Amino acid sequence: MSGRVQYKRGVRVSQRHGAGEWAIERVALLILMPLGLWVAFSAYGLAGAGYEAVRAWFANGVNATLACITMVVFCTFASLAWKVIVEDYIHQPRNKALLLTLVNLVFLALAAASVFFIVRLALGSAPLPAGIGA
Repeated sequence: MSGRVQYKRGVRVSQRHGAGEWAIERVALLILMPLGLWVAFSAYGLAGAGYEAVRAWFANGVNATLACITMVVFCTFASLAWKVIVEDYIHQPRNKALLLTLVNLVFLALAAASVFFIVRLALGSAPLPAGIGA
């Protein structure tokens, strides 16, 4: 972002920052497509199943690993998508920096909590400590 802003025929020339993020978004989307189908089929198969059946499903290492990968990739994709929205529509630098930090923290916390609870289910632990949510 350093240097003078350049124009060509009255149009601002791209400084080519953001191309890497665009590529990461597309790769994440390509990864999410088959994972999304897997989630849909898994959810259909688990519909109406009891807690023990779902726990047994998560106890399968492949299912738990794919669920963790799905959540991490989804949170990465969503974070980048929200970053683009904030950069496009928020013009005050201070507000933009604050919102970008907030978006990144929210999706980081969501990914960490998702992986934490998926691992707890996979290892056979209760999803919440005793007494919470009862």
